[in-house]
Amino acid sequence: MDNLTHSLAGAVLGQLGLKRKSGLAMATLIIGANIPDIDAVAVLLGGYQHLAIRRGITHGPIAMIVLPLLLWQAMLWFDRWQTRRGTRPEGRLPVDSKWLLILAYVGTLSHPVLDLMNSYGIRFLEPFSTQWFAGDTLFIIDVWIWTALALGVWLSQRRERKGSTNWRGPAVASFAAVGIYIVANGLITGRAEAMGHDAVEAARGNPPMLVVANPVPVTFWRRNLVWRDASDYGSGAFVAPGSVMLGEQVRPHTPRDPRLADAIAKNPDAKAFLFWSRMPIVEIDGDVATLRDQRFADPRVADRFAVRLEL
Repeated sequence: MDNLTHSLAGAVLGQLGLKRKSGLAMATLIIGANIPDIDAVAVLLGGYQHLAIRRGITHGPIAMIVLPLLLWQAMLWFDRWQTRRGTRPEGRLPVDSKWLLILAYVGTLSHPVLDLMNSYGIRFLEPFSTQWFAGDTLFIIDVWIWTALALGVWLSQRRERKGSTNWRGPAVASFAAVGIYIVANGLITGRAEAMGHDAVEAARGNPPMLVVANPVPVTFWRRNLVWRDASDYGSGAFVAPGSVMLGEQVRPHTPRDPRLADAIAKNPDAKAFLFWSRMPIVEIDGDVATLRDQRFADPRVADRFAVRLEL
C-alpha cells in the first residue's frame, strides 16, 4: 500500500491505546509501519533493476526480525540523546524498553500485512523463496481506507485533548471498519476470480491457468479481470454481486520469435523485469519487443512497467 496508508495504520494502532505504553511509542509505530519500504532506494540503480529488489528482502522474515531491532535501538538512542542535550520534551512518557521493542515489531509487521492485500504483492519468504504472494483485495491507494483511518485518528485525538475517558473509541471503530472492509473486498475478489474462471472456461473450452481480479480506484465493488492459459491471455470486467463480461481480444502472451530469448539474455532490465513480473506478456512490433505485465496494462501506468528490446 502507499505510505500514507501505512502511516495512518501506525497512528490508529497508537490511538488504540498502544501509545500510552512508552515514550516515543507513536513515533515508533508510524516509522515501523513504513520501514520495510527502505528498499525504495533501489530506484537509484536506474532502469528496471529496482523491480528485482522491491517488496522482497526488506519484506521477508529476516527483515521482520532485524528491522524492528534496529528501529528499537535508534529510538532508545534518540531518547538518550535528547536527554543529554536537555531537549527531551517534559510531557513525554518515560521510555519502557520492553514495550518499545514490542511496538517496533507491531508497527513493522503491519506493513507486509497491508502490502499483501493488493495485486502488486510481496515476496514475504525472501531470501528463502522468490515466490510472489498477492491478495488482489485492495487497490494500492484506497481512499476509503484513508478516510476511515484518518477519521479514527482525528476523532480519537480530539476526544483525548478534551479529556474524554473513551478517547480510544473512534480508533477502535476505525480499526474494525477497515477490517470489515478488507474482508468484504476479499470476498468480492474471490467471487470475481471464480466467476471469471468459469466464464473463460465456458468461452474457450479449457480452464485458464490463472485469473486475477484487479481492484480499481474508488469503485471497490468492481474488478478488472486478467486471465491467461498456456498460450494466450485476455481480460474482462466484474461488477459485484455477480456480473462478468469478457473482452473479445485474445492474444498470445509469448509470441514465437527466435530472436526474443537472445535479446532478453543480453538485457539486464529485461531479466530484472521478468524476475519481478507475475503475469508477463510480450508484444512484438517489427524489430522491437515490449515486455509488460498484464496487471498493469492500463494506459495510465503501462509505460511505468514496460521494457523495450531491440531484436
